Amino acid sequence: MLPPPAPADIPGLGPRTRAALDPATTQAVVVRGKDRDSSDATVTLYERRPGDGWKAVSGPWPAHNAAKGWTDHHVQDDLRSPVGVYGLTDAGGLLPNPGTKLPYDQGPAFTATGTGALGEPLAGSFDYVVAINYNRKPGTSPLDWTRPLGAERGGGIWLHVDHDGPTQGCVSLEKPQMKEVLTWLDPSARPVVVMGDVLSLAR
Repeated sequence: MLPPPAPADIPGLGPRTRAALDPATTQAVVVRGKDRDSSDATVTLYERRPGDGWKAVSGPWPAHNAAKGWTDHHVQDDLRSPVGVYGLTDAGGLLPNPGTKLPYDQGPAFTATGTGALGEPLAGSFDYVVAINYNRKPGTSPLDWTRPLGAERGGGIWLHVDHDGPTQGCVSLEKPQMKEVLTWLDPSARPVVVMGDVLSLAR
C-alpha cells in the first residue's frame, strides 16, 4: 500500500519563509511580487486543512506593491514593501464593514486624497483596508500610529483598494477582491500575509 501523500505546502515558499508560518495559522494571503524592483504582484488566498495541508481557495488576482519593489529592511519613504510574514488582525475603511470578522474601524479618517506615483487619483483607496502587522501594535485601529521599531522604520502598511498604480509600501487589490478578503478573514484562523518578490519568498 502506498503511503498517504504529504500535506501540501504553499507553492514557491522556501524553508525560511515556511518556518515563519505559525503552525496554528490556517489562513494565508500570499503576495507574490514579480521581481525585486517591480510594483506588479499577484495575490492568492490559501487555507490549511487538516491532513491535506495548504490549498488555494481564491485568486491569483493582479495587485500592486510599492513603486520601487521590495526590501528586507523597510525604512520610511523608501517606496519599497517589506518582505516577510505578518499577522492580519485589524481592519477598517471609509465604507461600512462588508462582513469581516476582524475588528473594523469605520470613519471619515480613511478618506484618501491626492494622487499616486503615476498621477492617478487616490480617492477610494481606503474604502476598505486590512492593517499588515509590520511595525504596528496589533489589536488597534489601522489608523493607530504606534511604531514599535521606531518611526524611521516606517509603517502604515495595509492591504487596500487599488488605485491603478504602485503604492508607497502597501499592497492594493481591486475593490471586489478586497471585499472578498475581508469577508474571508477569520481571527480564529490566525491569518497572515506572506509577502515578497518571488525570489525572496523562495528562500
